[in-house]
Amino acid sequence: MKYYKTVDEYILNTENGKEILIILREILKGTELKETIKWGSPVYTVNGKNVVGIGAFKSYAGIWFFQGALLKNEEGVLVNAQEGTTKALRQWRFSDVNEIDEKLVLKYVNEAIENQKKGKEIKADRKKTLVIPDELKEAFLKNKELEIAFNEFTTGKKREFADYISQAKQEATRLKRVEKIRPLILKNIGLNDKYRK
Repeated sequence: MKYYKTVDEYILNTENGKEILIILREILKGTELKETIKWGSPVYTVNGKNVVGIGAFKSYAGIWFFQGALLKNEEGVLVNAQEGTTKALRQWRFSDVNEIDEKLVLKYVNEAIENQKKGKEIKADRKKTLVIPDELKEAFLKNKELEIAFNEFTTGKKREFADYISQAKQEATRLKRVEKIRPLILKNIGLNDKYRK
């Protein structure tokens, strides 16, 4: 996956849904939101807080609302992209430019802006305990330097590594993932650091 430095570059390099993104971008540029790039994709903020983003995927392009679960969604256009995983984020998907109703998009965007200004947000569950998978514990027993390097990370970054391994269903895959993250840990690079700005 490529990470672009500007929204123009992102849209120019989009294969599917380019026209949808152009229209959504124009709608968003007509609001008070500030356009930026985060994680290589277009994101729109108010007072430095993420409100919406736009992106293109294989079968659709769309807009996502970082705190979309708080929106009224009376028209039922918003979906949870990862049911059971994503608490706040909601997407509105378009497969054709003719599906875009500018007034309706603005209604949702303006509600999202107002919610952000009022400080309404669903907080991420930060109290989730860190569970080190057995495969990683084994790697620590074989390599103390790896364990020391791992312990230098913040709890959040440790959790990203642990979850990455644990989410694999098969032991062989979990072991491969341990090998994949080993050099990152030793170089003090977080699993998702390349996505952070």
